[in-house]
This record gives sequence, C-alpha cells and structure tokens, in this order.
Amino acid sequence: MKKFLLSLICLALVLSCGSTDVVAQTSSLPTTPQPTSNSHWQQHVDYDMEIDMNVKTYQYAGKQKLVYTNNSPDVLNRVYYHLYFNAFQPGSEMDVRSRTIQDPDPRVGDRISKLQPNEIGYIKVNSLKQNGKTISHQTVGTVLEVKLDQPIQPGEKVTFDMDFDAQVPIQIRRSGRNNKEGVALSMTQWYPKLAEFDDEGWHADPYIGREFHGVWGNFDIKLTIDKDYIVGGSGYLQSETKAKNGKKTLHYIAPDVHDFSWAADPDYIHDVYEMPNGPTLNFYYKKTLSKEYLDNWKKLQPKTAALMEYFNEHIGPYPYKQYTVIQGGDGGMEYAMCTLITGERKFGSLVGVTAHELAHSWFQFVLAFNEAKYGWMDEGFTTYISTLAENKLSNNPKDNPLTRLYLGYTNFALTDYERPMTTHSDRYEYNSSYSVATYVKGAVFLAQLGYVIGEDNLKTTIKKFFTDFAFKHPKPIDIIRTAERVSDLELNWYLTDFAQTTNKIDYGVKSVEGKSITLERIGLIPMPIDLSVTYADGSTEEFYIPLQMMRGEKPTSATIVNDWAWAMPTYTFETKKAVKSVEIDSSQMMADVKRDNNTFTKE
Repeated sequence: MKKFLLSLICLALVLSCGSTDVVAQTSSLPTTPQPTSNSHWQQHVDYDMEIDMNVKTYQYAGKQKLVYTNNSPDVLNRVYYHLYFNAFQPGSEMDVRSRTIQDPDPRVGDRISKLQPNEIGYIKVNSLKQNGKTISHQTVGTVLEVKLDQPIQPGEKVTFDMDFDAQVPIQIRRSGRNNKEGVALSMTQWYPKLAEFDDEGWHADPYIGREFHGVWGNFDIKLTIDKDYIVGGSGYLQSETKAKNGKKTLHYIAPDVHDFSWAADPDYIHDVYEMPNGPTLNFYYKKTLSKEYLDNWKKLQPKTAALMEYFNEHIGPYPYKQYTVIQGGDGGMEYAMCTLITGERKFGSLVGVTAHELAHSWFQFVLAFNEAKYGWMDEGFTTYISTLAENKLSNNPKDNPLTRLYLGYTNFALTDYERPMTTHSDRYEYNSSYSVATYVKGAVFLAQLGYVIGEDNLKTTIKKFFTDFAFKHPKPIDIIRTAERVSDLELNWYLTDFAQTTNKIDYGVKSVEGKSITLERIGLIPMPIDLSVTYADGSTEEFYIPLQMMRGEKPTSATIVNDWAWAMPTYTFETKKAVKSVEIDSSQMMADVKRDNNTFTKE
C-alpha cells in the first residue's frame, strides 16, 4: 500500500507540477470589480513597499505602507498578517507536521529541523502603526495578530505603516535561496501579507504545507538589490536606477492581483517572446544549464504561447499584459503573472509543468478560490484544462487524455485512504489523500460534469463561470449554479455526493432476458446513465436513462427512456429487439469504481 500511495503522490506532482530590459507597462484592467451581490463583496489592499536586499547575508529590510479598504458590512476590531517565512524554523508547524505525517513530502522531510540560525527563514515586524499611531501586535508562528487602535468601520480606509526585517531560508518548499539548481533567490510568500476577510470571517491560516488565499489589490514595489542580479516576477517594471554600494533599484507595479513574487540570479538569461495579440511572455533561466536544457527553454517559448491561446479560447481572456516563466523554486508553483518551475527537465516535463502552472493564472489568479478550503477547485480544474491543452498540442493526441485521472481516482476510492474534498487542505492524514482529492478527483469532478450535463454545456459553463466570477473568490456552489443556469438542470446533488462525501459511483448490468434489460445501482452516488445496446441482429442503439432528481435531460441523440429515481436499487426497461450485449457508459466519462460489471454479453 505504501508503494501505491507514493505512486499517487508522484502522479499529483507531475500534474502540478539575459538582460534587465526596462518595460514600462500599465494594466488595461479596470480596478478590481466590486460585485453588486452582497455575498461577493471584496476587501481591497494597496501595498507600497521599499525592500533593500543583501545578497551576501540573504537578509533584507522592508518598509511597507498598506492602505486597507473595508468593503465588508462588518466592524473589524483586529487584523492578521501572514509571515510565511517563519515556517522555515525548527519546531514550526510545517516542520513538525512534515516529521509526523505518514507520508511526508520528500522535498521537506526533516530538513527544516536541521536548519542553523543563518539558514532559517523569518520575518520580524519591528514597528506597526495604524493611521500614524503605534498599535500592539504579536507574532504567533506564521501569523501576526494585530489589535487595532480604532475599529475599522464598513467602507472605511485605514493606513498601516510597518518596518520589518527578514531572512531568506535555505530553499526547502517553494521559497528560499540557492535551490537545488543553483537559483539564488526564489522570493515567494516573502513579505507580511494581510490575511483575507470575507463573508466567512478571517482566514488567518498558519502556513503548514498547503495553499493560499489573498486580498485583491495593487502593488507598488521598489526593490534594491545587487546591480549584477537579474530579476523577474510579478508586475510591470517601471524603471531601473542606480543605488549606492553597487546596487540598483527596480520599480514594479502590479495592479489587481492578490500576491507579488519574484526571483533573482546573476546568471539568468532573459528572453522575451511577443505574441501577436499579447501578452508579452518572459522567460528567465540560468545560462549555466547544459545545452539540452538550454535548448528546451528555447523550444518552450512557442509552446507557452500556444498554451496561452488555448486557455484564452477555452476559459476566457488572460487579463494582464505579461506572463513570466522563471527557473526557480522546488518544482512548480503559480504566482501572480508568473510561475517558478525547476528547469532541469526533459522537454515534455517542462511543457507539462508550464501548462499546469500557466492554467492556474485563470483559476487561481483571476477566479482565486480559497485554496485551503477548496483546493480541489483550483488544482482540479487546472489539472483538467491543462491535460486537455497538452493533449491538443501533442504530436500524438489521445482520444481520451483524462483516462489516467479517472483511473487514479477510482483506484484510490477503493482504498481506506480517501477523504471528502471538503477536508481542509492541512487536515488530511496522508499527503497522498490530499493529492488525489485535489488534483485527481477535482479534475474528474469537472470532466464528469460534462458527462452529466453534456460536453457543449460544460464548455459554456467554464466560460460563463470565468466571466461571471473573475476577481470574486467563487465557492463550489458557484460552479454548480453556473452549470444549472447553462443546462437548466438541477445539480446540487452532484456537488453534495461527489465533493462532500466519499460515496462511490457503481452501476452494473444485473440481467438481460430477451428484450428486457435490468440495471442495478450498487454505489450510493446517483447518476444518469448512458447505455449502449447491441441487438442479436447486429444493429446498435444508444439509450439515455435520466436521473429523476435532475428534473431534465442533457442534450443527446440517444433514445430517452423513463427516469430512474435514486432510491430504487434496480431499473428495468424493454427494448424493441432481442439484446445480445449491453455496456454502461461506453465513453468511460462516468467515474464508476468497478467497471467489470458495466458490461454484459449474452452467450
């Protein structure tokens, strides 16, 4: 079983996973939309930061001015900041969790516990003021708890001024210095970041191992760093000026994002690839790579453009003027307008990880789900669309590129390790359980929705969902309600059964007698049934058995028969001719956990 769990972790990781030209650009986006629905109001932040990085000590000093707009109907008596780098200290929650979970991420293991004082990560807040007045604060692990001097009223803007010092940890997970490929600085989750507050309250989750949630806003960053370092990341570079002591200052702006990340190395090559209708694509990778890998990074550039075009067509228009692929980090991780990926890969792997991380730009950096609670929407939907995109661009496309995802889910569902997709991302007993629930079952959720409502309706649903919920942090009910509006079918049962339980889909052919076919529902999850029938005379006919609680049918050319009510364990109907063989779901787009009972052939 342990080998099986490790193989599933590997599957999830596979799925997930120059010059300093000054480019003065401004976003064509409007300010972050404020929806009229009271259930989708958004808080707003404006960050103004000055950062002075010492590349010899890996320490930096920061000044942060943050203007926070309370668009909620609540009076706020406190706020919270994330201090992510504090996770990289012996005894942290990330450290202890990695050493006590049954199947630790091999990238982390016990490495944090062995860090020396000059290798750990930290963010130390030296002072914090609210509208010019010093306020009390306490650092608790990776969270800064702040007691306000005055409550923030609905509609009020408040200015927080902060001075902080920080140290970049040895690269272990996502962030850090000197990663395994020699990239000097992978600067992600690197600054004090205000926690999200929404209709569910504060989301001040400690950084233990999983994903993130952020407040929409605008970033204005002045980064002072060694003059020989080449920098790429989020935002549009406005200027580059000389500073003191052999340093330079880079000025970036990033409008309408919920994060800002960057990477730096003195050996970066910076390539620019212009798409005819935008955006500009940037690629940063080390010139010290072997020829094979250097060639792969060149070949990656038109592939990235083709992927961008695919996602624009099948999800919606990418709303920013640039996207950047950067060698760095520990595998592949998405950020605003950019991704950090390891670069020493075979070409297929390099394209695969880029496809996945680029697709996150739509699902996580425009729709922006709460990944701690709904990681399956972000990772699953991304896995679904990037799998299709890769297949489309492949020289040998598969008829059904989603097959391995279905097999990954159904095999795991038959073990004792599956947990509901509603499990908090940090609460899974096994990393493999998290990986299957989020990457694999999350992708199957969306693919199987196409089986339920029809593929054309699914395509329309994805586009409408993106259009209606961009910049609004949607929740699971929002994708279901969108699908209902598109298909005119009742679908809440699907969200309930497939996402919120570990119930299984299992239908079987019970008997065939002459013209009479009897099917049985063995699992607890209800589904409509596509049925293929071959008659004794060799002719064939497709049948569609509607699920009664859907209150309708998907578009189909099949012969529609009477509804099947879920509580009825069997279903019998008569055909016009004697039957030779029957198959349930010949498309294999229904996630039936035991397919061996889906067919029947009369001897």
